[in-house]
Amino acid sequence: MAIDSIARSTQRKRYLHIIPYVFILYIIAFLDRVNVGYAALQMNKALGLTAQAFGLGAGIFFIGYFILEIPSTLLVERWSARKWISRILLTWGLVAILTAFVQNPWQFYLARFLIGLAEAGFFPGIVLYLTHWFRREEQARAVALFMTALAVSNIIGAPLSGALLDYAHWFGLAGWQWVFIIEGLPAIIFGLLNPFIMLDRPEQAKWLTAEEKQWLRGELDREAGAVRQEHGLSLRQALMHWDTWVLALIYFFVVTGFYGFGLWLPQIVKQLSHQSSNLLVTLITMIPYLFALVGMILVANHSDRTGE
Repeated sequence: MAIDSIARSTQRKRYLHIIPYVFILYIIAFLDRVNVGYAALQMNKALGLTAQAFGLGAGIFFIGYFILEIPSTLLVERWSARKWISRILLTWGLVAILTAFVQNPWQFYLARFLIGLAEAGFFPGIVLYLTHWFRREEQARAVALFMTALAVSNIIGAPLSGALLDYAHWFGLAGWQWVFIIEGLPAIIFGLLNPFIMLDRPEQAKWLTAEEKQWLRGELDREAGAVRQEHGLSLRQALMHWDTWVLALIYFFVVTGFYGFGLWLPQIVKQLSHQSSNLLVTLITMIPYLFALVGMILVANHSDRTGE
């Protein structure tokens, strides 16, 4: 089989088998990360949370996330993405469901901190996992397609949360409690399924032929060797490198704006339209993410075409 033909078939199979699955996982992850913003439409009153208390609880998530982010990501690389991602899914799903049963602000703070610890390493771990399957020239598109789940999770999660808030009053539990329960269950389900679905390396893929495995492994090894020769940084050197801090600062401002917008938008819209149902409020908050989805796809395609 010609090299070009092998490259095309391998690319097609990887996009078919790898991207849709990690896309689903990130939808689940982001549902559990931002559903607190939707639940707040009822939860704040039920728990006696002021705006300041809610903001503190929402932000405490990131303290836990920060503490274990690097160690957790290193375990993905040095141990097993399949096993560690499974652990992440199971623990964050469990904590997300337990959040439904908090009864006061301090329990809410603790739950948010624990879910940050539980989910730490998921996003960078998946990005790192994709480098085990995609060449550098393919990675921008692969990561962007994976990250479109961020917008899709809000497109799905907003009306789902709104419907649960308005109509789910089962077994003596309020709608905001069902938001955490229903949206936490998929993480546990996929945590149990993940060991049988995710593959650590191309050599384990039954859907690749021997020729495709050999070609892909050769390409990835060649790129890895070139990177080591070009940079050759230790973990400590990488963490202290100027570019790392510049990129971290850029990401800090991006995330500050994004989460500030996402976590507070449902309450802002509700304040502007007191008579609107929670479902209508969440449908309105969904609109910006429709445009975000289109923009992310366009930027990713442009990056792959231009190499920027």
